[in-house]
Amino acid sequence: MEGYPGRVPFSGIDLCHAGIFPAVIIIFNFALDLDPKMRQTVTAGVLWTTFAFAGTLGLNRSMAIEKDRGCLDGLLLAPVDRSAIYFGKAISNLAFMLVVEVIVLPVYSVLYGTNLFQPGLLMVILLGSIGYVGVGTLLATMSVQTRTRDILLSILLFPVVLPVLLPAIIASNGFLAGDKVEDFLFSIGLLIAYDIIFISVAFMVFDNVVEE
Repeated sequence: MEGYPGRVPFSGIDLCHAGIFPAVIIIFNFALDLDPKMRQTVTAGVLWTTFAFAGTLGLNRSMAIEKDRGCLDGLLLAPVDRSAIYFGKAISNLAFMLVVEVIVLPVYSVLYGTNLFQPGLLMVILLGSIGYVGVGTLLATMSVQTRTRDILLSILLFPVVLPVLLPAIIASNGFLAGDKVEDFLFSIGLLIAYDIIFISVAFMVFDNVVEE
C-alpha cells in the first residue's frame, strides 16, 4: 500500500489484458474488409468501443482487488481524506486506460493506414478517458459491494458515460475527417464540461458511497 492511496500495482495479468485490445483491432481488420473511406468513417467508433471496454475492465479489476484483499477497509481506516482515496483510484484506472491507448493507437494506425497521432485527437482521447474513469471509479466503488458487481457496473456505467462518449466520438471524427474545429467545438466544450461535472459530483459523494 505504498504510494498514493488506492494504488494497485500493474500485474502480469493486467499487462496481458492490455495486450488483448490490439488483438481485437486485428480481428476487426481482417473480419471487415472495408474500403479506405469507410474505414475513416468507423475509426472513431471502433477506437472508443475499444477504450470503453478497456476502461470497464480496469475499473472492475481495480476495485475487486481492493475488496477481495481487504485493502478497501484498511484504506477507509487510514487517517487520510476520503477524496485522496477517490483520486488515487481514479489515477490508477486512468493509467491503465492510457497504457491500452498507447498500445492500440500505433497498431490501428499501421493496420488502417490512418494517422491517429494528431494533437487535437490525442487531446480528445485524454479528455474522454478522464471523464470515463472519473465517473467509472465512483460507480465501481458502489457496485463492488454487490455479488454481481461485474454486470452491475456495466449496467450503471454505460448510460451515465454516454454524455462523455458521444461528444468524444463526434470530436474524434471531426479531427480524423480534417473538418474545421469550429464545426465540432461545441462537442469539445461539452466534453470538458461533463468531465468537470462528473469529477466534481464524484468528489462530493464519494465519502457517502464508501461509508455504505
